[in-house]
Amino acid sequence: MKEVIDFFRRLHDNNDRAWFDAHRAEWTHVKGRFAAFTERLIEGIAEFDPAVRGLRVQDCTYRIARDTRFSPDKSPYKTYIGAYIAPKGKKSGFAGYYFHIEPCCDSLIWSNALSAGLYCPEPVVLRSVREEILDNGAEIAAAIRKAKGFGIVEENKLKRVPTGFPADSEYADMLKLKDFYIAKRITEEFLLADDLLEKTLAEFRRTQPFVAILNRAVQFAYEEMM
Repeated sequence: MKEVIDFFRRLHDNNDRAWFDAHRAEWTHVKGRFAAFTERLIEGIAEFDPAVRGLRVQDCTYRIARDTRFSPDKSPYKTYIGAYIAPKGKKSGFAGYYFHIEPCCDSLIWSNALSAGLYCPEPVVLRSVREEILDNGAEIAAAIRKAKGFGIVEENKLKRVPTGFPADSEYADMLKLKDFYIAKRITEEFLLADDLLEKTLAEFRRTQPFVAILNRAVQFAYEEMM
């Protein structure tokens, strides 16, 4: 991953079209290296979560160009790269496993990190997940504990328990969440290790019970919509 890290570090410092055009061949090489890793990551995750079997790299990766239409930041390119491996792909609405490289960011989430779960779920899915928390909060808490080194992300949450759910619930803090995912920062040393794939798969394997519970709720929500 050294080439990937180095490219995005320099892109961070030179985020304009002229620089990118001059280094387009390098980007093509870096994108290919990341795609090859993503393909192996999909295959490895499928060994413990068969629901992702058969996904293609393009089902799990994103364009480097930013959508600047509604953003005050007009930088044309993302300074990170990631792969989101979820049943039926990145746009399915299902919970999955996210591998993220962003060498010039110090945020817990938007840095070099691994995460697993749901980000920005649809309202019907959000309600289904909250109902799952009410019914099986202890199971969810146990799944989070099993994912050692990962922590629940609470950046996007309500101030109060949402209407229709008990404010005195043992799992009130979870009910306030608007996203449901756990994350773990990884170091550059982790990314440069020869056994990066194996280490990443070992980390994600611990998150599989958490992802499975969320996808149970997602599936129920989708069935209710049919």
